[in-house]
Amino acid sequence: MTALVPMIVLVPLVAAAITLALPGRRRLQQGITLTALIAAVAISGTLMWVVDTQGTLVMEVGGWAAPFGIALVVDRVSALMLTVSAIVLLGVFLFSIGQGLADGDDETPVSIYYPTYLVLGAGVFNAFVAGDLFNLYVGFEILLVASYVLITLGGTAQRIRAGVTYVVVSLVSSLLFLATIGLIYGATGTVNMAQLTVRIAELPSELQLLLNLALLIAFGIKAAVFPLSFWLPDSYPTAPAPVTAVFAGLLTKVGVYAIIRSQTQLFPQSSVDPVLMVVAGLTLIVGILGAVSQLDVKRLLSFTLISHIGYMIFGISMANAAGFAATIYYIAHHIIVQTTLFLAVGLIEREGGTTSLAELGGLMRRSPIIAVLFFIPMLNLGGIPPFSGFIGKVGLFTSAADLASPGAYWLMGVGALVSLLTLYALARAWVLAFWRPRRTLAAKTVTPNTEAMVLRAREDAMIEKLQDAPDAGPLQDRKDIPKLMLTATTGMVAVSIALTVFAGPLYAYATRAGETMAEPSKLVGLVLGDTPGQGGGGSGQTEPAGGADE
Repeated sequence: MTALVPMIVLVPLVAAAITLALPGRRRLQQGITLTALIAAVAISGTLMWVVDTQGTLVMEVGGWAAPFGIALVVDRVSALMLTVSAIVLLGVFLFSIGQGLADGDDETPVSIYYPTYLVLGAGVFNAFVAGDLFNLYVGFEILLVASYVLITLGGTAQRIRAGVTYVVVSLVSSLLFLATIGLIYGATGTVNMAQLTVRIAELPSELQLLLNLALLIAFGIKAAVFPLSFWLPDSYPTAPAPVTAVFAGLLTKVGVYAIIRSQTQLFPQSSVDPVLMVVAGLTLIVGILGAVSQLDVKRLLSFTLISHIGYMIFGISMANAAGFAATIYYIAHHIIVQTTLFLAVGLIEREGGTTSLAELGGLMRRSPIIAVLFFIPMLNLGGIPPFSGFIGKVGLFTSAADLASPGAYWLMGVGALVSLLTLYALARAWVLAFWRPRRTLAAKTVTPNTEAMVLRAREDAMIEKLQDAPDAGPLQDRKDIPKLMLTATTGMVAVSIALTVFAGPLYAYATRAGETMAEPSKLVGLVLGDTPGQGGGGSGQTEPAGGADE
C-alpha cells in the first residue's frame, strides 16, 4: 500500500504533462483530467481507509532511509485532507467543464487551464504528504506557481492587478519560509520533521521561540490569519468562478495544515499558544466585521473565509487532543462548504448578471434550485444544527470548556457571536438576492408614500451603508446555466450534507487523528526507527494496526 503514497502526487503531474502536450484537443484533455482526478479520489480514499485500519504509511523515496532521504508520510490527518481535497478538485473541475461548454475558452483557456489545474492539485497533495520541511516548501511552490496562472486567467486589468498583489504576498511568504528552513537546518542539522521533534526540543527556549514565530508568520500569510489576511478579499473574487471556488476551499487550508504540523510536531511544547488564542479571536472578529459590511457576495464570502480560519486557529491554540480533533473535523467541513458556496455564487452571477446585492433580486422565482443550493451551505456555514458546522463548533467549544482558562472562555464567546453574525450576513445576502422582487423600470415609478415606496427606502438605506467591490463592473446579461454546472454544485451540496449524516464516524476518525497528533513521539519512532534521532527504518514502513497510531 505504500506505493499509493507517491502515486497521489505522480498521477496529476503525469496527467498535466500529457494534457500540456495536447493543446487544442479539448475533449481529450478533459478526459485525461477527469480520469486523473477520479483516480486521485480513489487513491486518497484508499489511503484514508488503510491508515485508519493498519496505521501510518511512510514511503522513503529511492530507498534512502530517513533522515537522509525524502520521507513521504500519510497519517490520518493527511489522508483526510487528501480525500477532501481530491473531492473538491473533482467537483470544481466538473463545474468548470460546464462553464467551458457554455462560454467557450474565454474564461478558462483549455491549453493552459487543464494542465495548470492538475499541477495545482499535485502541489496540494505533495504538501499534505511531505515528511520534511523542504518538501513542504516544494509543495507550496508547486501550488503557488499554478495559482499565479489561474488567478490571472482571461487577462483582464482587474485580474492582473489582483494577481500582482497575490504574487507579491506569496513570494514574501515563501522567502520567509525558505529563510526559516535555513535557520532551522543551521540550528539542528536536519529538515526531517520527525527528527526535528527531537532536536528542536534540545535548543535554547529563546531560539525555539524565534523559529516558531518565524514559521507561524510564513504559514499565517498563506492561511490568511489576522493581521496577515489583507491580500485575500481583493485577490480571490476576481478570478473565474471555478478558480475562486478551489482557491477558497483549499489554498488557505494548506497553510492551516502547515501550522498544525509545526505546532504539534516541531513545537509540541510551544509557548505561543496564548498568542494563537489572541490571533484566533482577532481573525474571527475582523473577518466577520468585514463580511457584514460587504455588498458584493464574493467579497462577503471572502471575508467569512478569513473569519472561519479563526475557528481553526482556535482549535490549534487549545493544544490538546480534543482541540486538534475538532480542528481536523472543522477543516474538512469548511473546505467542502466554502467551496460549495462559491460555486453557488457562480450560478447566481450567471443568472443575475452580477454578484452585487444592489442589482440582484427575484432569483427565487426565476431559479428556485439555485436558491436551495445557496441556502443549505449557508445554514451549514452559519452553524445551524444539525449541520456539520454546528458539530465542529460544538467540538471546539467543548475543548475550550475542558481547558477552562480565561482565554478559552473568551474565545467561546467570540466564536458564538461570530457564528450568529455569519448567519446574519449570509441570510441578508440570500434575502436580497432571492426573496425581494427584482427592481424594474415600473417599480421605480411607484407612487410616493405607498408601502412599496417605504420598503424601497429602507432597502436603499441599508444598501448605502454596505461596501461594494472595488472596480465593480456593470450589470451583465443573463447567461444560460448548463446542467453540468448545476449537477456539480448539487453534488458538492450533497457532500456537505454527508458530513452531517456521517458525522459520527468522521468525528471519531478525527478524534483518533487528534490523539495521535497530541503524542508526536509516536510518529518519530515510526519514521526514524525505534531510536528517535537516529537514522533508521526501511522504505515503505507501515505502522502495525493497534500499534503506535492507536
